[in-house]
Amino acid sequence: MKTASWIILLIVGALTLLGSLVSLGRAYVSAQDEIGPASLSELAAGRPEVATAVRARRATSAAYAAGFATLFLAILLGPYRRGDVWAWWTLLAGTLAVTVLTLLRLAFLDTRLGVPAAAIQLVVAGLGLALGTGRLGRSTPPA
Repeated sequence: MKTASWIILLIVGALTLLGSLVSLGRAYVSAQDEIGPASLSELAAGRPEVATAVRARRATSAAYAAGFATLFLAILLGPYRRGDVWAWWTLLAGTLAVTVLTLLRLAFLDTRLGVPAAAIQLVVAGLGLALGTGRLGRSTPPA
């Protein structure tokens, strides 16, 4: 179970990192970007500063996602694999924070965009963490 746990979590972290790098590539290189039902060029309509602002927002979000994925993987491949209990709680807290903040778009933005990806990440990471709950019997959560 221990091996299955960290391998599933490795897949979650690697896919999160890959997705964020693809998003960064789209922000920095691609002129073809879809913003809801409109393309970026339609949205900007000859105003390059609008296109730049939208691309910069995507780049910032993707950079933070890449940072999260990097920390997730570093904790997973070091302390988590070593069996440190705090690492389990930290991976859970980070995953829940991303999921809850993404779900807030349902209430505040009235959109489901991005929600399925966050839900899938939560379910798969939750499975990986559930397989690693055996390590929790050795200690208590951090205060």
